[in-house]
Amino acid sequence: MGTNTAIFHSSFLRRSINPPSPSPSPSPCFSNPVKFNCREECWRTVSMQHQHLRRSVKPRALPGAESVNGAYSEEQEAEDEKFVQSSSSSPPSPSSAIDFLTLCRLLKTTKRTGWVNHGIQNAESIADHMYRMAAMALIVADVSGINRDRCVKMAIVHDIAEAIVGDITPSDGIPKEEKSRREREALDEMCRVLGGGVRAAEIRELWNEYENNSSPEANMVKDFDKVELILQALEYETEHGKILDEFFESTTGKFQTDVGKAWAAEILARRSKRIDHACKEQYHS
Repeated sequence: MGTNTAIFHSSFLRRSINPPSPSPSPSPCFSNPVKFNCREECWRTVSMQHQHLRRSVKPRALPGAESVNGAYSEEQEAEDEKFVQSSSSSPPSPSSAIDFLTLCRLLKTTKRTGWVNHGIQNAESIADHMYRMAAMALIVADVSGINRDRCVKMAIVHDIAEAIVGDITPSDGIPKEEKSRREREALDEMCRVLGGGVRAAEIRELWNEYENNSSPEANMVKDFDKVELILQALEYETEHGKILDEFFESTTGKFQTDVGKAWAAEILARRSKRIDHACKEQYHS
């Protein structure tokens, strides 16, 4: 398959997503002239986050359990096993490798939908998000029973299907089952572009493991996904003077690992300090 063919596939298969929603109005802590209500409004979300983070770690999902995006059916499991068994041990040809990498370029150029919808200029790309997740897996302390190298690979693979379908978010109104179906079809297409073989089988295995939250590594990388989200939200709040509560609220109570909870708590502590400082400046202005 040539490069032009790969680009055609990505253009044809990419789903359109809903137009951006209007940016939310500024937070009371930056625009409300009634100064005595400032701190109470600002601290509401931060306090809720810390309360949930103090809860115990959720039980780990087991292989075969219902996945985050819907049940992982026996038919899907059989199909994946058949794909792995039929894969050759040969690496991809130079032509297939370049076709695949050309398709992956869209991960570098596609902006993350949530930030675009909130009017963030020069928002991060899908590849930006995955890279920092991989860096998290690289620097995290060793944890018994978790293969860090596998976490690095999983972080690189987990959103790879978005090269074709784009970054589908809850605001698009697409059911989780439909989102999962589209992404699985896109992953199948990318594996075909790569020419099948052992590397395509590994990508497919890692992607399914993450989707189904079916291993300790998947639990960890799921947490990295949320940690990266709220860290980026904090950075955009600081850079653009916005309050992005919904991104913090969407992760509340969902961290599965001690590492994820500890890193999230650190981000939230920094956010509360920043908001406190902003509120004090607003009060004395």
